[in-house]
Amino acid sequence: MYTLKKKLYDACVDFVNKREETIHQIISSNQKALLSETKSSAGDKHETGRAMLQLEMEKASQQLAGISQMKMTLAKIRLEGTSDVVKLGSLITTNEANYFLAISAGQLTISDTSYYAISPSSPIGKLLLGKAKNNGLYFNDKRVFIQEVY
Repeated sequence: MYTLKKKLYDACVDFVNKREETIHQIISSNQKALLSETKSSAGDKHETGRAMLQLEMEKASQQLAGISQMKMTLAKIRLEGTSDVVKLGSLITTNEANYFLAISAGQLTISDTSYYAISPSSPIGKLLLGKAKNNGLYFNDKRVFIQEVY
């Protein structure tokens, strides 16, 4: 089970690194655009363009803060050992889906099996946290039964 959890963890790390790279490219592109903006006879248009670029830069900075938070969450995960209750780093199999409680990275496929990387603060993550094998819960009007916790 450690190997599977390690693959899921690595997929989450790849997800974060790709997002971070994309955001850095956006920031770099916007910085170049800001530097190349020259004052034109259409002054208002120039100022509007600069303001829009500045807003994009602020949005990218907020996304970088989110990436930093995801990295901190991943750093807290301990893959060794198992637990009887769902906690950060747990792999949970249910009658509805398989979950890896880490960060919100969406659907990950390992060896032709789908897993959902979810955050403990996500709606399903909050419901699963602290639950154990054979516990049930309701999510999206469906009865979810926990089959295994690793």
